[in-house]
Amino acid sequence: MADLFEDYRLGPGWDEMFGAPGMPRETYEALHATLQPLSSVELRVRAEVLARAFLDQGITFALKGVEGPFPLDIVPRIIAAGEWRVVEAGVAQRVKALEAFLADIYGAGQVLADGVVPRRVVVTSAHFHREAAGISPHNGVRIHVAGVDLVRDEEGAFRVLEDNVRVPSGVSYVMENRRAMAHVLPEVFAATRIQPVESYPGELLRALRAAAPVGITDPTVVVLTPGVHNSAYFEHALLAREMGVELVEGRDLVCVGNEVAMRTTGGEQRVDVIYRRIDDEFLDPVHFRADSVIGVAGLLNAARAGRVTIANAVGNGVADDKLLYSYVPDLIRYYLGEEPTLSNVETYRLEDPDVLDHVLDQLDRLVCKPVDGSGGAGIVIGSQASDSELAELRTRITADPRGWIAQREVALSMVPTLIGNRLRARHVDLRPFAVNDGQRVSVLPGGLTRVALPEGALVVNSSQGGGSKDTWILAEPPSELSPVDLSTGIDPAEPVDPAELSEPDAPVLPRVPTPRSPDPGPGGGQVAEQQQQQQQSTRDAGADQGWSRC
Repeated sequence: MADLFEDYRLGPGWDEMFGAPGMPRETYEALHATLQPLSSVELRVRAEVLARAFLDQGITFALKGVEGPFPLDIVPRIIAAGEWRVVEAGVAQRVKALEAFLADIYGAGQVLADGVVPRRVVVTSAHFHREAAGISPHNGVRIHVAGVDLVRDEEGAFRVLEDNVRVPSGVSYVMENRRAMAHVLPEVFAATRIQPVESYPGELLRALRAAAPVGITDPTVVVLTPGVHNSAYFEHALLAREMGVELVEGRDLVCVGNEVAMRTTGGEQRVDVIYRRIDDEFLDPVHFRADSVIGVAGLLNAARAGRVTIANAVGNGVADDKLLYSYVPDLIRYYLGEEPTLSNVETYRLEDPDVLDHVLDQLDRLVCKPVDGSGGAGIVIGSQASDSELAELRTRITADPRGWIAQREVALSMVPTLIGNRLRARHVDLRPFAVNDGQRVSVLPGGLTRVALPEGALVVNSSQGGGSKDTWILAEPPSELSPVDLSTGIDPAEPVDPAELSEPDAPVLPRVPTPRSPDPGPGGGQVAEQQQQQQQSTRDAGADQGWSRC
């Protein structure tokens, strides 16, 4: 029987499983020992079971017009507990700094007066909304949920690629990936102490309830979705069900006298907290796009009056601006008095004429990104671009330096990935999810690992043929834990017969209700069109997740 790893070649990036050919790192020893004796046929069969489970659950993705199961690779990504503590601290640190920044720019603006961030950087951002000025959340939280995109560089160090604090999505795949993987690789779960991810909906619900307006002790929380035509609708439905709250569309809510109510069969019911999955521009037709039919008229006025909490807050998108990203290390020092735990990828600000000239001379060695791009749109990797593409890029950057940043090209870390019937090294990234309840920022142990499936590809979004991996964070040593591994319910002190675990060919996953067909009603075509337009924003983390990697 051929060894699955016998012709595995280390790639140009940091290999997370192997420190040298045939020598697995300590973190991956248990997984390597499990995979090595398997035949390629057996591993492929298990991978097909995984895909079939996703297809049966409706966890699908359309690539070039063909609907198929969302690609989950059978080889998980593993991160040691010590490494994760650094990531956890670094993500929480960035969320705290960005919280302070958003409160400042929509309030006193001291950071601008002190020159830490130039005023023009903020006011020229497409996602800076003056309509949000003066809105002060009850518990001071604007970033209830954050997704911070990370990569490992050539030395294996985690670096931040971008921040997502508007409507980051993708956490549903974290939960579903784990549920599916527990059935197809039960023997690895029995031999590995993995931190669980099932607590996320409860953490999110606690944070949303904590954000309720003053005087509300038993708040009504809802999830506001653009509707069934949105690519992340599966996640919206899953989170609503897991939290035990209502999933609503804009037409299900009404705002009168700065009070928001939900239409029910028993009459109108007051709503206190709205976890919205609709972008700012569509959220309230009174203040933003007047033609929006998926938002709620008057919602922003209700938030300003302190009668309802919108999570995440309106106007957070200015902190997602890729030019603002380059200032986050300075914001950490300014607001927290700390050095950044996680470094940014080296970034060039092109408004400086000298920097612009340098970048234009080095375009074939850099990665250039539009500051408000999503879905991978507009990204140019210089080393992979043609002469004509570089010439066009030069013209666009020269015409609008504020609209672009440039970064050095990072050789992203690599993890063995099943390609055909063999394991091959492929580039990955990571999006950890953080929840802020006003008292602490909790980071889900793991996150969504994206993998670029084409050989040599550095862009991991699904529209470019990418997939995902289950991300395992190893637990602390047994002496510091309860004797039962919460991820599996298995006592590691007792021997486990893999046959006693669920059969890999019979995965059981929780079902999400089948999306109901929308009532077209008046303007029904416009509803569907706006739900689909929302994907330009929600793609930065859901099924297509627009995360282009440098």
